[in-house]
Amino acid sequence: MQLKIMPKKKRLSAGRVPLILFLCQMISALDVPLDLVQPPTITQQSPKDYIIDPRENIVIQCEAKGKPPPSFSWTRNGTHFDIDKDPLVTMKAGSGTLVINILSEGKAETYEGVYQCTARNERGAAISNNIVVRPSRSPLWTKEKLEPITLRSGQSLVLPCRPPIGLPPAIIFWMDNSFQRLPQSERVSQGLNGDLYFSNVLPEDSREDYICYARFNHTQTIQQKQPISVKVISVDELNDTIAANLSDTEVYGAKSSRERPPTFLTPEGNASNKEELRGNVLSLECIAEGLPTPIIYWIKEDGTLPTNRTFYRNFQKTLQITQVSEADSGKYQCIAKNALGVIHHTISVTVKAAPYWIMAPQNLVLSPGEDGALNCRANGNPKPKISWLSNGVPIEIAPDDPSRKINGDTIMFSSVQERSSAVYQCNASNEYGYLLGNAFVNVLAEPPRILTSTNTLYQVIANRPALLDCAFFGSPLPSIEWFKGTKGSALHEDPYVFHENGTLEIPVAQKDSTGTYTCVAKNKLGMAKNEVHLEIKDPTRIIKQPEYAVVQRGSTVSFECKVKHDHTLIPTVTWLKDHGELPSDGRFTIDKDHLVVADVSDDDGGTYTCVANTTLDNVSASAVLSVVDVPNPPFDLELTDQLDKSVQLSWTPGDDNNSPITKFIIEYENAMHEAGLWHHQAEVPGTQTRAQLKLSPYVNYSFRVMAENSLGRSSPSEASEQYLTKAAEPDKNPMMVEGLGSEPDNLVITWQPLNGFESNGPGLQYKVSWRQKDGDDEWTSVIVANVSKYIVSGTPTFVPYLIKVQALNDVGFAPEPAVVMGHSGEDLPMVAPGNVHVTVVNSTLAEVHWDPVPLKSVRGHLQGYRIYYWTDQNSSKRNRRHIEKKILTFQGSKTHGMLPGLEPFSHYTLNVRVVNGKGEGPASPDRVFHTPEGVPSAPSSLKIVNPTLDSLTLEWDPPSHPNGILTEYTLKYQPINSTHELGPLVDLKIPANKTRWTLKNLNFSTRYKFYFYAQTSAGSGSQITEEAVTTVDEGKMAMASRQVDIATQGWFIGLMCAVALLILILLIVCFIRRNKGGKYPVKEKEDAHADPEIQPMKEDDGTFGEYSDAEDHKPLKKGSRTPSDRTVKKEDSDDSLVDYGEGVNGQFNEDGSFIGQYSGKKEKEPAEGNESSEAPSPVNAMNSFV
Repeated sequence: MQLKIMPKKKRLSAGRVPLILFLCQMISALDVPLDLVQPPTITQQSPKDYIIDPRENIVIQCEAKGKPPPSFSWTRNGTHFDIDKDPLVTMKAGSGTLVINILSEGKAETYEGVYQCTARNERGAAISNNIVVRPSRSPLWTKEKLEPITLRSGQSLVLPCRPPIGLPPAIIFWMDNSFQRLPQSERVSQGLNGDLYFSNVLPEDSREDYICYARFNHTQTIQQKQPISVKVISVDELNDTIAANLSDTEVYGAKSSRERPPTFLTPEGNASNKEELRGNVLSLECIAEGLPTPIIYWIKEDGTLPTNRTFYRNFQKTLQITQVSEADSGKYQCIAKNALGVIHHTISVTVKAAPYWIMAPQNLVLSPGEDGALNCRANGNPKPKISWLSNGVPIEIAPDDPSRKINGDTIMFSSVQERSSAVYQCNASNEYGYLLGNAFVNVLAEPPRILTSTNTLYQVIANRPALLDCAFFGSPLPSIEWFKGTKGSALHEDPYVFHENGTLEIPVAQKDSTGTYTCVAKNKLGMAKNEVHLEIKDPTRIIKQPEYAVVQRGSTVSFECKVKHDHTLIPTVTWLKDHGELPSDGRFTIDKDHLVVADVSDDDGGTYTCVANTTLDNVSASAVLSVVDVPNPPFDLELTDQLDKSVQLSWTPGDDNNSPITKFIIEYENAMHEAGLWHHQAEVPGTQTRAQLKLSPYVNYSFRVMAENSLGRSSPSEASEQYLTKAAEPDKNPMMVEGLGSEPDNLVITWQPLNGFESNGPGLQYKVSWRQKDGDDEWTSVIVANVSKYIVSGTPTFVPYLIKVQALNDVGFAPEPAVVMGHSGEDLPMVAPGNVHVTVVNSTLAEVHWDPVPLKSVRGHLQGYRIYYWTDQNSSKRNRRHIEKKILTFQGSKTHGMLPGLEPFSHYTLNVRVVNGKGEGPASPDRVFHTPEGVPSAPSSLKIVNPTLDSLTLEWDPPSHPNGILTEYTLKYQPINSTHELGPLVDLKIPANKTRWTLKNLNFSTRYKFYFYAQTSAGSGSQITEEAVTTVDEGKMAMASRQVDIATQGWFIGLMCAVALLILILLIVCFIRRNKGGKYPVKEKEDAHADPEIQPMKEDDGTFGEYSDAEDHKPLKKGSRTPSDRTVKKEDSDDSLVDYGEGVNGQFNEDGSFIGQYSGKKEKEPAEGNESSEAPSPVNAMNSFV
């Protein structure tokens, strides 16, 4: 926990264990304020074993405090050291620290010895440890002549180092002349004593510069031994050397050192002993020689090795246990093993201990007449001896004090007086060292005083412990009480914890813990009190934590960290990566609550932590960023198990970039036939790093591998080495073998050649064989080069042949090929179809029948029959060679077919021919047939001319396709009123020879709609529509002019407004009634009624459309829009009503229903004779009630 204290800050741990230790230390080590009389206390001194640098001045530290300030003196080697007599020795003012100036003159060795400092005042004397001062040493190697070492390969070797003895001991390492460390391994390693051990030597160990170096860190110097030369002779070299010196009669068989079981180079024998001091590092070593190189294992015979303190060094040859204790004593066994044997060495370890404190003596403050005790408890192996000193003098010869009594490791005090004040020393020693502890007894009579600053402000986070200090002093020891508020009662246990050093602890501080607390210290000499203040703050919380993110390399990622905190505290938010600072990279940006990383790279992956700090607390939240991408390409491709038709490919996967590899794709290149072109070979799962590949003969293979994960496929690996497989006979034959003749007397045999990969060897050729299917001839064969076609000449026309094509190369033939059937060349058919006759189905469709021709006369593959037909109309006016003939082909062996799309009322001629692959045969005799009349097309044009008050004149052009003999024209028309409603329909018959007609007795200034069509004996044709308006009456116009004058009168305007209001009301009533089921809109009635007379004409299907805006002379639909010359073109109005009834006349009911759709009238008119009458529709029934 962090506490904020004003005006100064104090930080106390929130953990319970550190808190208890902290309080215990305060209780046991009560400090006496320095303004009170007290004996000396040593506060700082040099280490017991003090190694100095001879190149610098010697500084031996000794600092102490006391009241009055102590004086200092020194002993050297057990006798008084008079510093005034040595001009090189000075003592720092107000201190006991010695400074020996050896830089100007003198030697460090002169001041080597054992020093002890004494600090003394009127209340007693404290002494320091015995400080052994020694200068560091880095001696040179003694000169020696090192003979070159020559030995056989496989022998063991030890190169001694034997460094000079320095202070402190040197660090040993082996290097060559270039200051490069010599490589070490399980076979070659350096021992703890610095020697270099070879379990067995190899020829590559030969060199002339094995150099042992000793580094003395204290003086920062390195010394080197003379180089050692080693030459390892191989077996071949040894045989050659000895054979040259032998006579012909001598025989020598030199062999390399044979393989042998392990033996130990160090330590020697089967057992040894090791002693180590408690707290040090235990190092056990076993180095063995043998061939092959032995491997070392370690066990503890009577226990297990401590897991957290055990380490293996030097290729398992050294076992180290840190912080060794008496429990680590026992027998340790090292095992050396190779293929030829196993040996053991047992090391008996004994852990001794220099003295260590169980309870060091503590200062004791007593008031006159009080009792007390000094305790000094230590342990060691062997158990240390305890002795006491008083003011630096053995207590046996120190001045007698009746208030004290010595009982072994304890001194008891009773009814002490001021003269009982002294400094006592406890010495615990054994053969491995000593401990010296100073503790004073100070007899004082002092009223209480509180040492904590007045009005200290403590700020604590809610729900955490609060510690309120009340450091105090007094003799006798004061009692402490705490109060809350100015008039509050004394605080008691639960929920408070009172510590002996005066501290008040609130284990779980809440908001209501805020307030002023008073600490009161009392003893028999007086009282003291102090107020402190406590504030409780809201904890800092991260309300929006960063979340785990997986992003692809090169993208952008954002982490959010939203913090909520106490309003009186100012937080600082810091981002960390992997518990360290963010990289100093512009890609990392912090914007309010977000950390944004742009252009993410692989190095950006890791744990990102948001840390929110205030002066009182801190919180953090972390998220992991995984950077993913397609895998890196595999590498280290290797081909093994190389056989004729298979090989094993292995590889090392590249980095999967945090997305597991799902599969590997293997591709191959055929460098012999298709260099640079890679083909798919195989796929294996992502957990597999090798594949057995099937190969084809006579291919120069190279392989490459790609890895694939969920993000995509890696780049290809580097190509493997090339592997050329042996040639073999082809294992397949050409595909797509066909036999077709190009001429009537030949057979063309074609096939798809094998590619280079399929050839399996050099010299690829094809054996082409053929014979007639229905004959008894033997196979005729020919061997051709690597081509794809062979032509057999002189064959009968269209005869079936059996064909086969077999591949072969220089090694042999492919398997027996499959036999396929072909035919020699076709010729034109010889016979025309017979018995051709035609049946006319209707005016546009006829059916043709014929007899098939004999198959032998086809002289080829029958593809079908082809009908040529043409019309004879107007043939006398042009050359018959220019007659346009139409063709219909009927596949296969059909003997009949339909001729659609004929023109009505026409004369046709046709003939039939048989068709094969070569072409058409002769035509059958021509057959003539006639088509009956059909309905005509719409009149070519319709226009209205010479409009008068009561008449309109219509002019038209006959149908462009009469499809027969016209019998008459039908004209229907009806008026259209100002509300776009259609009036009664008038039907008029006009002779067929007319092209002009005048309608009289029409209404003036009225729009009419006209429907006009022609008829033949087959029925009515398509209609054409038009609209026109009669002219306006002059008299009516004059009357309207006079009415304008009336319209300017006020009474007329008022009348018109009343009429308009009445009409508006009526329209509203009508609208309401229509919504309740009354009159329907025109469009809805059209949709509800299927009768063509009820439905207006549409552009495409010949029905009517809704009428619109009579004022603008707009037609009902786009298709009936009137052009500027009032002429309607055929293509603009080719609508037909035929599809809607028995004929044109059947399209209209003259019973008033059609008119009622537009006028709302319910009267019916008599139906015309040739028109059908339909029952009234529901819509008409509804209209009858309007």
